[in-house]
Amino acid sequence: MRRLLVKSTLAAVGVTLAILGVPLLIMGLVVALLPAERRENLVHATTGLRGVLILTGLVLLLSLLGLAAGYVVAQRRARAIGDPLTELAARAERLGAGESRFMPLDSGIGELDRISDVLSRSANQVTRNLAAERDFAADASHQLRTPLTALLMRLDEIASTDDLGVVQEEAQVAIDQVERLSKVVDDLMGRTRVSDPTRPSVSLDAVLAQLQREWQPAFAATKRSMRIHGERDLRVRATPVALAQILSTLVENALAHGRGTVDIAARRAGPSIIIEFGDEGAGVDTAIAPHIFERSVSSSGSGLGLSLARDLAEDNGGRLELVSTQPAVFAVFLSEAD
Repeated sequence: MRRLLVKSTLAAVGVTLAILGVPLLIMGLVVALLPAERRENLVHATTGLRGVLILTGLVLLLSLLGLAAGYVVAQRRARAIGDPLTELAARAERLGAGESRFMPLDSGIGELDRISDVLSRSANQVTRNLAAERDFAADASHQLRTPLTALLMRLDEIASTDDLGVVQEEAQVAIDQVERLSKVVDDLMGRTRVSDPTRPSVSLDAVLAQLQREWQPAFAATKRSMRIHGERDLRVRATPVALAQILSTLVENALAHGRGTVDIAARRAGPSIIIEFGDEGAGVDTAIAPHIFERSVSSSGSGLGLSLARDLAEDNGGRLELVSTQPAVFAVFLSEAD
């Protein structure tokens, strides 16, 4: 910008001097090239007071023209610098007022464009950070809600029975739920999106058995059932808390939006383990099916739960897919542990 200011000043001064000096130079050359007789007549005509007045008026006129031309040039150059500054200040003010996007300024002035680029990158980073914080808060809310719901169901069972054996059994399940809730909190606090090659080996039978114990009261209350079948003694590579959350989300989704028996089948397919979830409901609307894992989809078909379950599956080296819409069948693909 310093260079631009110097150029602007020199341009204004140069135009002023050119308007003042060029006509005088031309007049001198013209006079010098005139024949001697005409030159003597011109000199005689401009001698005395009349000549002084003519030359003074000419110099003043040229000076005024030079100043006017310099002022016009200076104004244009000032606008070339001032307008980008004003626009940059306005965009920065909108950014400070909460506007999430900052369009970079292309002014041709290196210093201003660099400032604009820095503001643009900062705005994008702030937007990404805010989005990540909102996603984390939503994910944390959903991950905590499922074990809390299961814990509440167990406490309801305890409160509604006088059978000491049932109370002890339900209390043990409730304790397991509290331990799982504690692990969910620990998992959230140390959450990372980086793939972990040291994922532990988890018994799928144990996770499915725990899942059935947790959701049995909810299915009984709605007079529905859950059927778990398929190959036994399967082990997968996954974080236990994440695997339980993925499967719980699919069970919860089937309970809320499906009908009849929820069928859960596990099987091998090459190096992968596939867990399929189906029910006897009408299935997923074809209009919503392509977007069912998007966070923006309403809870009428999926909502945050399926989006979070898909992210957790990917974080554990697997994937979650809707393999059939009518009837609805979701499949979880995970790597088999050795």
